[in-house]
Amino acid sequence: MSGLRRGSGARYGGGRRGGGLRAAALLGLLGTWTLWPVHADATGAGDSTAPAPAGGAGHERARDLGIPFDGRPGRFNAITDVGGVEVGHTTIIRGEGKLVVGQGPVRTGVTAVFPRGKASLDPVFADWFTLNGNGEMTGTTWVHDSGFLEGPVMITNTHSVGVVRDAVIAWRLRRAPPDPEGYAWSLPVVAETWDGYLNDVNGFHVHPQDVFHALDSAHGGAVEEGSVGGGTGMICNEFKGGIGTASRILDAKYGGYSVGVLVQCNYGQRSELRIAGIPVGREIGGPGVWDDDVGSIIVVVATDAPLIPPQLNRVARRVALGLGRDGSYSGDGSGDIFIAFSTANPGAASSASAPAGVRHIDMLANEQLNPLFLATVQATEEAVVNAMVAASTMTGVDGHTVMGLPHDRLREILQKYHRISPGG
Repeated sequence: MSGLRRGSGARYGGGRRGGGLRAAALLGLLGTWTLWPVHADATGAGDSTAPAPAGGAGHERARDLGIPFDGRPGRFNAITDVGGVEVGHTTIIRGEGKLVVGQGPVRTGVTAVFPRGKASLDPVFADWFTLNGNGEMTGTTWVHDSGFLEGPVMITNTHSVGVVRDAVIAWRLRRAPPDPEGYAWSLPVVAETWDGYLNDVNGFHVHPQDVFHALDSAHGGAVEEGSVGGGTGMICNEFKGGIGTASRILDAKYGGYSVGVLVQCNYGQRSELRIAGIPVGREIGGPGVWDDDVGSIIVVVATDAPLIPPQLNRVARRVALGLGRDGSYSGDGSGDIFIAFSTANPGAASSASAPAGVRHIDMLANEQLNPLFLATVQATEEAVVNAMVAASTMTGVDGHTVMGLPHDRLREILQKYHRISPGG
């Protein structure tokens, strides 16, 4: 058995939201948290609802295949190389065969990204950008207007955004008391991509306890990739996709800052896929999916550089250039939505740190941003490839099968174009 840990903490939120329900009434509506069983299935088959294991990533990554990338990665080559960032997943894989709405097959989940870790209630400076708006990321109008991200970034499937949003509010209410006037409110950031080719997306198989599990299991260090969490049923460039991550560390002369990227990739057309600059998608045979750029990609960018929201908006925009390196042209049916945050300037949103209401913050000059822009482009490019390398072939509803990126064939193609050596 596994269950929720009921925590405690200080008041959260950027202030009282007029007209809201009082916290006591909300808690009454939410009911009581309970324990639930977790059936781990390491093969990813059969009937399982489980978090990906904490600790080592435990899978091959792009660099393990010798794929060359520019820039210097951090210790984990993950978004968690930005100090304090934690990532948690709940992966739901159940059933096989013909689609029966409400029963399965199920290939879905939820992923949580905490900027300062799950124990912190301190907001971070943030902003977002949409390259193509055929998708959803809730809470972003207030992120943009306030300049702050409060709480985690959640990623799931298209039709589970609502339950994930509500569950995050419940989780935070249980961890933090209301303000002195009895109000507690939250506008969670929840993003989505569509997994209905492999998953019973209209069966609504993500439940509050799955969200709680992703939140409570979030950790630093190595991040699980591929068909995990919100990325379980996702498709990227008509190969199996999902969750991927990468990081870059700037040279000391540029401040030595860290930039980390996490993607949930579910976009792209195989014929346009490029890895290390090579059109590998055109070289690899096998069945495709839809021969078009449909789907979506959600990208989360973290940095410890002291940036303010307009600068973070500029960072988020550079994600598009990293996706372009992988062959994306952001098709009409793709929801390409990005959010960037900085873990610098702790306490900037706290009235306790400046009773007079004045905030003193650090920020980089705009002319110092270029290395951060480049790091974002490089880490985004690699994070997508890491997602595809980690994801294995998967069969879902009605026998739909999506092929995993074949590692041996990929290496052969890169050797053919002299991007890696035969022994590399």
